[in-house]
Amino acid sequence: MGAIDVWSQQPTPRFMEAPWLATLLRWTGKTERRAPTIEATIKAMDAANVDVALLSAWYGPTGALISNDEVADAIAQAPHRFAGLASVDLNDPVGAVREIRRCIEEHHFVGVRVVPWLWDLPPDDRRYYPIYVACVELGVPFCTQIGHTGPLCRSEPGRPIPYLDNVLLDFPELTVVGGHVGFPWILEVLSLARKYPNFYVDTSAYAVHRLPSELVDYMRGPGRTRILFGTNWPMLSPVLCLEKLEELGLDEEARGLFLEGNARRVFKLGVPD
Repeated sequence: MGAIDVWSQQPTPRFMEAPWLATLLRWTGKTERRAPTIEATIKAMDAANVDVALLSAWYGPTGALISNDEVADAIAQAPHRFAGLASVDLNDPVGAVREIRRCIEEHHFVGVRVVPWLWDLPPDDRRYYPIYVACVELGVPFCTQIGHTGPLCRSEPGRPIPYLDNVLLDFPELTVVGGHVGFPWILEVLSLARKYPNFYVDTSAYAVHRLPSELVDYMRGPGRTRILFGTNWPMLSPVLCLEKLEELGLDEEARGLFLEGNARRVFKLGVPD
């Protein structure tokens, strides 16, 4: 059984030199800021039987840390192993919509990701709303970060309620994937998942044996169609994230949906050859 990693990066030197990265790396025990090569990323995927990784662009107030074109260039080196998630400048709404359309239509990206703590703006801020319309019209998910921040930045923009609650009410046709689990607001996360059929959670930034017990219980039962596997590579490797997968106690169906099936459905990746 293979897997799909829904939160991964192929970092640029700009990303690796960002001042907040040092405070993020302390969570992982890493100190080296060298970006992995494409070959190293694929080798890490192969070691954990990860078939496809979704590579994310990163845009913040200072510009592109990983541009959409840099993501497209990485995908072009291994098109059967990678797919793209676009990002945009929230302060340029017209340009953002045009960029999303370009990435989806020309580069076949499969979604959009904006990281709220990077902007210090919760996802119900008006600057996000043109992006949501573009995602609905193009039929792609909006991916975001939920929960506390690894870097020493404000965590409040990642709180699920009221911010994502407002978004999901305003955009009932929008598919939203909340990454990084949402701790410490895990009960808020689960309440949104139970309330909105178009809200999903990915487990990136967590080795699976460190997932909150409430989320694991949900995965075993009614939430088996709502949780997606992610790593946050290169901060965490796929091997580390999946090392103790058996401890989750997932049945065969739930395991397959978590590792691959949910991602294929949500991001419309199709069935592998």
